[in-house]
Amino acid sequence: MALGAIVVVPGLLIRALASGHVRKNESLATSGPYAYTRNPLYLGSLLIGVGFAVAARSWWVGVALVVMFFAIYLPVIRDEETFLRRTFPQFEEYARRVPRILPRLSAYSDRVGASVGFSLDLYLKHREYNALIGAMAMIALLILEMKFLRR
Repeated sequence: MALGAIVVVPGLLIRALASGHVRKNESLATSGPYAYTRNPLYLGSLLIGVGFAVAARSWWVGVALVVMFFAIYLPVIRDEETFLRRTFPQFEEYARRVPRILPRLSAYSDRVGASVGFSLDLYLKHREYNALIGAMAMIALLILEMKFLRR
C-alpha cells in the first residue's frame, strides 16, 4: 500500500497544480506542470492509476489501466491538440518543445505563460478536489479489502 501511495501522491499533486494553471479555452497553459508536459492532468491520472494497481498488488490491473489509459486518452489528446492548434497560434512552438506525456527535465518558458502562477480559485473551479476525494475512497476500499477479505 505504501509503495502505491508513493506513486499516487505525486499524481494527485501534478493534477492539483495543473488545474490551478489551466484557463480552459481562454489561454494556452504553459506554466506550472504545463512547462514540463503538455498533458499534466493525464500524466497525473496515469500515475494515480498505476499507484492504485501497485497498492492492490495486481499486475494485471496495472496493465489493464495503462492499456485503457492509452486507448481512451490518446484520441482525446489528439482532438484537444487539434483544437489548441486552431485556437492558439503559439501552440505549435509549444508542442515542438514540450513532450506530450512524459515530462521534460527543464521547464519550458515563454514570455506569456511563464509568469502565471497557481490559482486556488481555478483549482476549486475545476473541482480538482474530487480526485483527492476519489483517491481517499480508493485507499479506504483497499484497507477494507486488506482487513476483511485477505487472510
